Amino acid sequence: MKPRLRLLGGLGLAAAAVGVIAKRVVTKPDLGTASDAMSDAMSDGAGRPGKGGAVSPVNSFGRLQRNVRLARLGANGGQRYARLRAKQAFASAERRDELNREFQVKTAADVTAELGNMKGAMMKLGQMASYLDTGLPDHVRQTLSSLQHDAPPMSEELVVQRITEELGDHPDKVFLEWDPTPIAAASIGQVHRAITYDDRAVAVKVQYPGVAAAMESDLNNVDFVFGALGTVFAGLDSKPVIEELKERLIEELDYEAEARNQRYFAEFFDRHPFIRVPKVVDHLSTATVLTTELAGGARFDEMLSWDQDERNLAAETIFRFTFGSIYRLHAFNGDPHPGNYLFEPGGKVTFLDFGLVKRFVPDEAVLFEDLIVSMVIDQDMEEFRRMVEDAGLLAKDPSISNDQVAEYFQYFYRYLLTDEEVTLDAEYAATGVTQIFDANGPYKDLMKLLNVPPAFVVLQRINLGLMGLMAQLEATRNWRRIGEELWPFVAGPPSTQIGQEIEEWRQARNQSRFGI
Repeated sequence: MKPRLRLLGGLGLAAAAVGVIAKRVVTKPDLGTASDAMSDAMSDGAGRPGKGGAVSPVNSFGRLQRNVRLARLGANGGQRYARLRAKQAFASAERRDELNREFQVKTAADVTAELGNMKGAMMKLGQMASYLDTGLPDHVRQTLSSLQHDAPPMSEELVVQRITEELGDHPDKVFLEWDPTPIAAASIGQVHRAITYDDRAVAVKVQYPGVAAAMESDLNNVDFVFGALGTVFAGLDSKPVIEELKERLIEELDYEAEARNQRYFAEFFDRHPFIRVPKVVDHLSTATVLTTELAGGARFDEMLSWDQDERNLAAETIFRFTFGSIYRLHAFNGDPHPGNYLFEPGGKVTFLDFGLVKRFVPDEAVLFEDLIVSMVIDQDMEEFRRMVEDAGLLAKDPSISNDQVAEYFQYFYRYLLTDEEVTLDAEYAATGVTQIFDANGPYKDLMKLLNVPPAFVVLQRINLGLMGLMAQLEATRNWRRIGEELWPFVAGPPSTQIGQEIEEWRQARNQSRFGI
């Protein structure tokens, strides 16, 4: 199996599951993993749902039936690959490339169609593929990325039923204006535009009836999926990882919890010059309906067409939000994918979807800070090793040198080690991925000692999702100096124009230095 397939089968429920699917269905090309892209719809620029027309929100498959669909998906992919090999045996080099491309697109289309109809956790599998792995062929990425916007929506009748049950009346009466056509549909629910009676434009996220049962069915397969990961990370204790992932994903079904998370972030970043979090409309929100301000801005794909200076500004704001939240709010919005951002020129970013938020206890936050100090500030590899061993990230083994430990873990910190500009491009991301996940590479003995404690499970989304996103932006900044603004133990002065304006905002609010 290629290192990228190991990445996709690695850290996180969706990554683990897709590693199995990629191996069985695609065989040679890599397909990718998933994340919920619902938030991409919560904007006034979101696209319309797919071409399949209204469907039942969650196909009523039990665990066995959903597994049968995945098995059939794998069988179809295997048969198609066998035909591909037969055709390539007598084809020219040019024709072999053409056949391989056709195979990739058709297989990705099958995965998109199958997972798009299944909803629940399984649909999440295809959604991360368009941004997670920078080595994914563009034509495959584009095919799978339709899951971010174009999943078959639920019928209008079911939406009316859900709104009536949750908000007490037909949506035409609950809202001054209601758009019955969803602006997007994804793995847990779909989003509609509306106008409230106090003339606010809002995004109304409506959860699919039955999606909780579908999610439960999918999560029951997690133990099986993680059983295959022992070949890559022999030291992985999968039980606490599984429990942490289940808890986080089940929380995504609770829109009341999501509303609390969103209010927490929105209050902290109120009137921030670059970071915007839409406010929750409390009286129009329940456990399965979430109403928020309708946000505007360009989608990620459009922003990629902007000049490099604008992309760098956007990347800086995303970086500040992600790491500033960890070190200052002790919370991490764990779904960094393109659909969760809306962009305006000058580095202004709106952050959407707070269903997957991890809050850290004080001891965990202190550990994250201490790891930065030992690796980046002091560059004390002996102390860094002691901490990762004590934290349960690495089993003790005297045959592994401190230099090996430092070299392996430095990928997570490399762009922070020097006081200079660093570009986080595809080459940077791919080199790191190969280093981290190649079980046959120079760190194969160390990898057998690795584990992922619960506090670090959701954080792996930074290493997988955020770095992949930054690579698409080809983001260039002096990340070390920006990091020093964010780290409480440094609290450095503003190092960029964005940092200076944030400092002025902080002073206007009479807040203590926190640097976000």
